[in-house]
Amino acid sequence: MMSPRFCAPLASLLLLAGCATVPGQDRLAERDPYEKFNRGVWGVNQAADKALIKPVAQAYRAVAPRPVRQGVSNFFANLSEPWSFINNVLQGKPNRAGKNFGRFVINSTIGLGGLIDVATKMKIEPAYEDFGQTMARWGVNGGPYLVLPILGPSTLRDAVGTGVAAYADPVNIAVNNADVSVWYKRGYRVGYVISLRSDLIESGGDAFLQSALDPYATARSAFLQRRRASILDQEGEGGSAGPDDEMPSAEGVPQPAGNADALPPEGAVSAAPLPGHEPVAAPASTESTPASAAPLPGDDTAPEAPKPNS
Repeated sequence: MMSPRFCAPLASLLLLAGCATVPGQDRLAERDPYEKFNRGVWGVNQAADKALIKPVAQAYRAVAPRPVRQGVSNFFANLSEPWSFINNVLQGKPNRAGKNFGRFVINSTIGLGGLIDVATKMKIEPAYEDFGQTMARWGVNGGPYLVLPILGPSTLRDAVGTGVAAYADPVNIAVNNADVSVWYKRGYRVGYVISLRSDLIESGGDAFLQSALDPYATARSAFLQRRRASILDQEGEGGSAGPDDEMPSAEGVPQPAGNADALPPEGAVSAAPLPGHEPVAAPASTESTPASAAPLPGDDTAPEAPKPNS
């Protein structure tokens, strides 16, 4: 149960958000006012990943064949459905909440506890949501960009959402109150982190960051783009949004260009240049200037050849 000290500021935050009619903005996060602090945490996270988390994930990938790893990923994804269901209800999205309910029932039964994603094969697409997205739909701005220890890129709003999930997510409640050894609970958490890290390797995320001149700035840009797409239900996972998924429009609210399919998949390189990636100039055209075109400044015209004497 959440403590009164935590509930009071959260209630005030949500009360202020109740008057908002537009999705939350991330303008402050884009400016990154705490960049110096964030880069320090980023460096610590990278060191911990290099020394421990990534080697363990690589060992897991070497031992477990791909179908097994996919089954584990499906299992953890299925456990996210109840929390997604709650957040879709809080956001007033009955269609997406119905998908969460249907996916959880089908994958937990026919899918052998979530190991097999039968629901997707039945055309019931994922509709993942978290409390950070819920607050954004209520109009709560993202606040400053933050790099959290171990957890990585976030915003102040999403960090609050993560804290709420730790106490309100039905799966977390079940795990925290399970009458089993604490080592089983820790094993569940560790398994979740290793599976996530393995999925990041599988998606090409490591190669994506290694190719960047500034991995920190690249990760920040990619996170904010992807997060914005998730808030707008444009993840590209299930096509266009349903009737209850339309975002309220207002002047000054940036809308993504194009449709959801135009957004890069998670871990993929965006078509737009990221910080540190300078566009390559197009090669100069080899076509000659038409005779009718006037010479441009700096274009020296060749002198005419002298006419032969008649």
